[in-house]
Amino acid sequence: MAVGRTVRARAARGSTARAIHAAAAALLVLALGAVAVRGVAEPRVALAFTALIALGECVRITLPGDREQAPIGAAGALAYALLGPLRGVPTAHGTLQVVAVTGIGLLLGWLPGLALPHRPGRPHRRPPWADPARRDSAARRLIAAGFAAAVFQPLYNGGLVERFSPEGPAYGAFLTTVAALAALCDATLAALLRACAKGLRFPAALEDELRSLFGIGSAIVATGMLVSLAAGEVGLWALPLFCTPLLLAQVSFRRAAAVRATTGQTIASLARATEVAGYTPHGHARRVADTACALGRELGLGTRELALLEYAALMHDVGQLSLVEPVPDGATALLSFAEQQRIARLGSEVISRTGVPRQVAEQVARLADPCAGPAGGEGSVPLAARIIRVANAHDDLLTAARGRGLGEAVGRLEALEVLRLGRGRVYDARVVDALARVGGQARG
Repeated sequence: MAVGRTVRARAARGSTARAIHAAAAALLVLALGAVAVRGVAEPRVALAFTALIALGECVRITLPGDREQAPIGAAGALAYALLGPLRGVPTAHGTLQVVAVTGIGLLLGWLPGLALPHRPGRPHRRPPWADPARRDSAARRLIAAGFAAAVFQPLYNGGLVERFSPEGPAYGAFLTTVAALAALCDATLAALLRACAKGLRFPAALEDELRSLFGIGSAIVATGMLVSLAAGEVGLWALPLFCTPLLLAQVSFRRAAAVRATTGQTIASLARATEVAGYTPHGHARRVADTACALGRELGLGTRELALLEYAALMHDVGQLSLVEPVPDGATALLSFAEQQRIARLGSEVISRTGVPRQVAEQVARLADPCAGPAGGEGSVPLAARIIRVANAHDDLLTAARGRGLGEAVGRLEALEVLRLGRGRVYDARVVDALARVGGQARG
């Protein structure tokens, strides 16, 4: 039953992503056809924005949670969608030309990646259209730009916007409203696609995307609005002039990404230390982390919470390095509660000195705190700690079952049965139930 639900959920997620891709492709074909029939309005302006969007696609950045973003390209597409007068002269490019310019800019931005030579010893690069993340990003940006243009351009070309003075607050408020709606559209599409790709619950994915709007997302929206407003006064010089700060912001995000990479290397080294020293079986930390992340997704955790959960799961056994003699098979779940708590506290003290987020150390410190109460005892024990406790016990029990010569399927059933016996007392009831549901995904 659980496997059947998992298969159906994956099929539904896949169909959602394909529908969004198909909608974006159909919109682009329609726009290109309309522009081919009607001709290009203000070709010089269209060419400038096409070049800006293509440049933005070439200098993409990776945000936390492995989100790929092209801030300059996204700001350029939004600015073109919201472009009214240019140096005081009305424009008439319309909604479909906005979509066409955005689509052509995206396609042109993919060309440099194809032209880069392949380096020996490195895996061959996939073309951009074969990269799911690039396809997702292009589809949602195309639809979001079309949405912003569909709201703004008909009102502008119909003369309704002329009631607002471009220098007055009403015009700025109108632009802000349209830009905010476009940002919400983009965040919703991004959440849908991310939920499809990562197996997240949609509410958790949407919460992540809305939170990101207060970071680089707000800079993109502000830059797009600023370029569209400034173009009315200074013309196309507004594009390089007001996109430069956003480019500098990208440099800061790249540096932050380098810091995160260093943190990841530290965590990987600590996770491997217990295996190299012979305290835990090979691959135990990685298996526990994979199971914990599968449970976290099933329980609706967002990307940030999943990242912290993975860090804590990878380092949950660091406290074993304080032991004089290794625990047989590293199975801390089979120790007394007092010994489990001592190992967890010692591991937390080590982790707190490594520079990783403090939540990770807190989660590891609470790993051995038993749940209390008939409903699973949510109490003060962090959900991440309760998840890792179940994931760790699951892998320890599976390892013990393999040592007795039991088959994989029988071992899984036995491990799950042991966890169910401690459900609501030792192990969180919701987490154990989630493990039963994702048993086909969480490989112990």
